[in-house]
Amino acid sequence: MDNEYKISVRALVEYVFSSGSIESGFRTASSLTEGTRAHIELQKDYQESDQREVPLHTTLPLDGISLHIDGRADGILFRNGEVTVDEIKSTAGRLSLVNEDTYPVHWAQAEFYAYMYAKDHEISAINIQLTYKQVQTGEVKRFAKKLLFKELEESIHDLASRFVPFARLRLANIEKRNRSINELSFPFEDYRKGQRMLAGAVYKTALEKKTLFAQAPTGIGKTISTIFPSVKAIGEGLISKIFYLTAKTITRQAAEEAFRLMEQKGLFFQYVTITAKEKVCLKDHTVCTKEHCEFADGYYDRINGAVLDILENETKMDRETIVRYSRKHRVCPFEFSLDLAYVSDAVVCDYNYVFDPRVSIKRYSEEYKKQSVLLVDEAHNLVDRGREMYSASLNKAPFLQIRRQYKEINGKIYEISKKLNEFFISIRKQAGSEKTMVLQDTPQELNGLADQFIRECELELLQGKEENPLLLEAFFAVQNWIRIGKLYSEEFITYCEISNKDVSVKQFCLDPSRLVRKNAKSFRSRVYFSATFTPLDYYLNMLGGGKEDYKLTLPSPFVREQNDVRICPLSTRYRDRERSIIPIVRTITNLVHEKPGNYLVFFPSYQYMSAVLEKWEGAGIETLIQGTGMDEREREAFLEKFSPKNEVSLVGFAVLGGIFSEGIDLKGDRLNGVVIVGVGLPQIGFERDLIKGYFAEKGMHGYDYAYVYPGMNKVLQAGGRLIRSENDRGTIMLVDDRFLLPKYQQLIPNEWMDYKIIN
Repeated sequence: MDNEYKISVRALVEYVFSSGSIESGFRTASSLTEGTRAHIELQKDYQESDQREVPLHTTLPLDGISLHIDGRADGILFRNGEVTVDEIKSTAGRLSLVNEDTYPVHWAQAEFYAYMYAKDHEISAINIQLTYKQVQTGEVKRFAKKLLFKELEESIHDLASRFVPFARLRLANIEKRNRSINELSFPFEDYRKGQRMLAGAVYKTALEKKTLFAQAPTGIGKTISTIFPSVKAIGEGLISKIFYLTAKTITRQAAEEAFRLMEQKGLFFQYVTITAKEKVCLKDHTVCTKEHCEFADGYYDRINGAVLDILENETKMDRETIVRYSRKHRVCPFEFSLDLAYVSDAVVCDYNYVFDPRVSIKRYSEEYKKQSVLLVDEAHNLVDRGREMYSASLNKAPFLQIRRQYKEINGKIYEISKKLNEFFISIRKQAGSEKTMVLQDTPQELNGLADQFIRECELELLQGKEENPLLLEAFFAVQNWIRIGKLYSEEFITYCEISNKDVSVKQFCLDPSRLVRKNAKSFRSRVYFSATFTPLDYYLNMLGGGKEDYKLTLPSPFVREQNDVRICPLSTRYRDRERSIIPIVRTITNLVHEKPGNYLVFFPSYQYMSAVLEKWEGAGIETLIQGTGMDEREREAFLEKFSPKNEVSLVGFAVLGGIFSEGIDLKGDRLNGVVIVGVGLPQIGFERDLIKGYFAEKGMHGYDYAYVYPGMNKVLQAGGRLIRSENDRGTIMLVDDRFLLPKYQQLIPNEWMDYKIIN
């Protein structure tokens, strides 16, 4: 029926109490694993007749809407002819701060379970028990009360009625959305070559609950080809939400543009873009406490009004829109965007909100994920991002500073910081004259000290004193160390690095594939797509693909004649770089003079680029240089210089794998040529060699996995900036003799193969 709304007990009470989290204000266990362990330990003490993890559901007809509410009670206990519903909460905080009336949201959740059980079993009175467990000490605290069914019924109807305005608005928007989807046509007159095939594959993937790896070349229109069929799948009830994941701001904008195009065709669809907290913060300094930020103070008192207001008036909830409503309702824009993620039709965000164990949207339940499609744009980036997300390191220096700061303030923090500092000193002695040292496993001594540090920090932070940034930063670093330690397996290695004054220990993820697959598998379907999945088998291996997954490789929609590809067989190897500088300057100058226009020149490093720039005269050629740490305004100013109306030639010097080598779209005469210096190999280093050794031991091409494939991906991405539409023409100059070797020739796109060798 159109007036039916399904919701979990947890989500409903979160909304009613505007808690944002069921544990609002309640310091929970430092990991889901600890919370689960606490539940299991308490449930072990149940009697044989008691029931654990009991699924419950009910339907409440309220004001013309039927609320279908479900949940899972931690325990149903049977004692002396009476029934007790047990709701378990685990915490890393102090139980002395918890009394019977501290968390009414917990009572509300338990009352819902009690109501549903009593209704199903026709019980006139039922006991409710809240059980709190401190995960480190094992201390347990319980509160209990007995309610008549009539009292429960009245309380539950009151709570649920407060949710009805939101449910009514959301149902109306869903109905409007589905009508518009049914009438929606593809937002362009015709499909480009390969576009219909990609869209069909994405729809089939959603239909059959599968995973798709798609190599879709630049210019095919990947964004609309993945979003459009996913929107159609929502209209047909196959899925209920789209997660569109990107690595860069500019590709997020491409997703927003795709939704805008469909809105122009009549689509009504509410989507939210999650922007990093630091970028969207309304304060000069990001300090998320009520003492420092008026947008955090009283957030939960105002958030429901903000959510209702924006859902009633907007479909596009991008950064600017969220900031506008945040100012209006005085709520934190970052937290606001996270709350909107649960009630929107699509979420556009960075990879880390799904894959990173530190910041993933944990409140998004497994049940909701089962109704969602995951669209991962430019998914080749997820390999190294995965390694980064699943790695953790600790340094000696912060603990030395904390030891000094807390000697007279907190003896326990002083002692544990001292022990951690001494541990790092012992590592330095063990390493001797070596700068790096591989450890057989993560030191158990360090893990034990990390646990103690977390416990003492939590007690200190709960005092409500002004927060010490150094302590807080160390607290989060150690939390992440512990979190990654729980994921540690054969795909990891632990090593230490010694500098003059500091020592670091790192749990390094060599192969992120298992964890990528694990974090994505709970979604109904998954689509990984990129213009540069070359070779495809490598990316299947690195992103957790399997034989059962769908694979699609589409040809370029462009013809060879659009690319004037040239190879300059010059050695750019490190040992030859100094004598390559003058020939590179000459090659770029000759090309620009032969074919005046706008060019991007990519180098494998800032150092190499700077060396060439020292010899670059550029007579009659305007020159731009990519700086380190450019902000969005500086990036936009750089790209705006690439105008088809430039009176003199323009050369922009940039770095392979940087902000200008992926995602930018300079169509027509905004870009006339691309010069790529080198084959893009990552700098030879300790971590890359560890990766090489790991895959070599597994019988794979270790050097290719660590260096060649990641390097050539940067080359292909940079070259892909040139031809963006059927009418584009331009020159690609590849400067390196290795482009003529068979290994690299196999990775060059077919449309680049009619190349000329330039001496």
